[in-house]
Amino acid sequence: MTNEQLIIEAKKAREHAYVPYSKFQVGAALLTKDGKLYHGCNIENAAYGPTNCAERTAFFKAVYDGEREFEKIAIVGGPQGDEADVLCAPCGVCRQVMMEFCNPKTFKIVLADGKDKWIERTLEEMLPFGFGPENLK
Repeated sequence: MTNEQLIIEAKKAREHAYVPYSKFQVGAALLTKDGKLYHGCNIENAAYGPTNCAERTAFFKAVYDGEREFEKIAIVGGPQGDEADVLCAPCGVCRQVMMEFCNPKTFKIVLADGKDKWIERTLEEMLPFGFGPENLK
């Protein structure tokens, strides 16, 4: 799947976001190594702490289904009701979840503005000196 196709899927996921507080919708499309696709959106909570990001929603759905090998994720975010217009990077908690399940040297993160601009980075570039399962061996 191309990055452009994955971004389209992230834009579709963004439409499902539940954001009554921040009014900032985020969608994610996660691709497994065997080509399966998982969507995620951000889901807010009045207590804020229990809010879940789009990236973690996609990962948790995939892990629930038994997936453990991932290739890349595309993320699209922006103000509710508007076309996404900024590159939306994963938060630190989402990057840490990615460290749990992904090879930081090969897993790709595609940040897209929802229009025509996007960049691709490895997890290692997004989380240098990350702590993951390999550190506990």
